[in-house]
Amino acid sequence: MRGLYAIADAEVLEAHGIDVLSFAAAVLSAPLAALQLRAKDVSARQTLSLLRELAPMCRRAGVPLVANDRPDLAVLAGCDIVHVGQHDMPIDRVRRIAPGLRVGVSTHTLEELGAALDTRPAYVAFGPVFATSSKKDPSPVVGVDALRVAHGRARDAGIPLVAIGGITLDRAVGIADDADAVAVISALLPPSLSADRARPASDRLAEVAARARELAGVLSRALRPIAS
Repeated sequence: MRGLYAIADAEVLEAHGIDVLSFAAAVLSAPLAALQLRAKDVSARQTLSLLRELAPMCRRAGVPLVANDRPDLAVLAGCDIVHVGQHDMPIDRVRRIAPGLRVGVSTHTLEELGAALDTRPAYVAFGPVFATSSKKDPSPVVGVDALRVAHGRARDAGIPLVAIGGITLDRAVGIADDADAVAVISALLPPSLSADRARPASDRLAEVAARARELAGVLSRALRPIAS
């Protein structure tokens, strides 16, 4: 996994007046490492419906689709990966009920990172690297120094590390030596929420696509190749 890891957060997108599927179509115009659907406040039925519509879009683009938290929905929708947090289903249980599903794991400390690496996930996410407003109750900021240590340990284990949390275009360039992929939410959206909702949807989506292509391009040039 290398490059731009885009997250479609249903709650954040709703605040911007942007439809999840339209957002996905816009960001999929860029080369992505993965596209994750985060739908914490959406019913299981609605989440499954969204995942089922996202799956063929991602397949056509050659981009892995990641379901957040729910391995059952990931299997039903034909996702490639499920992403689990520290308080979600343990990775060994996910593998028992869905042996063909790859698993990514969120980590917020070096201790959590070490435990996650021992389970040999598809990737580890580490953060928040910077302060973030995309989560209601974010974990404490880990900072760039801890990210650098975490990336070294992940590289030694042969597992990609995804940096997450408060990452903008400028910050992405600054941490490019310390991650294999960079996960973003807000950086893909226009900066002014009030002004954004007043603009035509086509304009907003064009800006999303442009931001995704710019971020993906910058990361493709800045990130180190993953060691083989």
